[in-house]
Amino acid sequence: MFSNVEIGIDLGTANTLVYSKSKGIIINEPSVVAIDTETNQVVAVGTDAKRMIGKTPGKIVAIRPLKKGVIADFNVTSEMLKHIMKKVGQKLGYSMRKPNVVVCTPSGSTSVERRAIQDAIRNCGAKQVHLIEEPVAAAIGSDLPVDEPVANVIVDIGGGNTEVAIISFGGVVTCNSVRIGGDQLDEDIIQYVRKTYNVLIGEHTAEQVKMEIGYCLIDHTEQIMDVRGRDLVTGLPKTITLRSTEIQETLRESLLHILEAIRATLEDCPPELSGDIVDRGVILTGGGSLLQGMQEWLSQEIFVPVHLAPNPLESVAIGTGRSLSIITKLQKLAK
Repeated sequence: MFSNVEIGIDLGTANTLVYSKSKGIIINEPSVVAIDTETNQVVAVGTDAKRMIGKTPGKIVAIRPLKKGVIADFNVTSEMLKHIMKKVGQKLGYSMRKPNVVVCTPSGSTSVERRAIQDAIRNCGAKQVHLIEEPVAAAIGSDLPVDEPVANVIVDIGGGNTEVAIISFGGVVTCNSVRIGGDQLDEDIIQYVRKTYNVLIGEHTAEQVKMEIGYCLIDHTEQIMDVRGRDLVTGLPKTITLRSTEIQETLRESLLHILEAIRATLEDCPPELSGDIVDRGVILTGGGSLLQGMQEWLSQEIFVPVHLAPNPLESVAIGTGRSLSIITKLQKLAK
């Protein structure tokens, strides 16, 4: 009864996930907090707060406290984590005990950003806080043998950024991180619709467009989708029809940045590990990897097999939870 409670947290730009060894993924909520600006009180967190984006009265603001994979608003992040840790306590029944926590950080994050994440988790009642690099967690969660001396290439396309890393013997051999992810693709669609059709659409609508008719740079049968927004000329609601080919072209620049990061990482790979990559290929994780045609497009561009992780959306959270048993070994190998 008094054994240590251990949880892993994937503190993502788009979603925050919590993994427990005994129960698996116990929380998966959007990283959004709704705040009353007059009283500074938190009105809603997670799913309830996401529903409020773009639909609230003036005094209530829905905020995403994490930008590009790092904490942009420390106080709001702390409030969000308090809410999440309270929920975890109720689900696991450890109200009298402090949990040991492993939380992931982007590989390109600074020491200040890492300290901010540690402090935010500690403030919420954690006993010990261990940090693990996001690509390593994603690799563990994708069932890759990270502690063996073989090359594991992971491409984690998250909400705020894309991490590309070659992992061998428990550590990152080489990595590249670009601040482009699912949120940037949504923003590309919003700006395109605004410039081309003089219509303003919201984040949620842009995300729906990306998921339904968004394609990587591959040949496909054209699809169409009706989208509603506000006409910037008349100010009235308006419905427009978007084609998958125009959305594909809209996403081109951001997708090429991601490809460039993958190529740069593979170019930095030590020759001894290059053979492993040809045999084992590249593993895709993160929500962005689910964009239609991603596997096919990347395998055409980099000439090595590209595989999708078993649970792309949950790989990092599962990896943080699983790493609790080997965290000290990983930390020793990383030094």
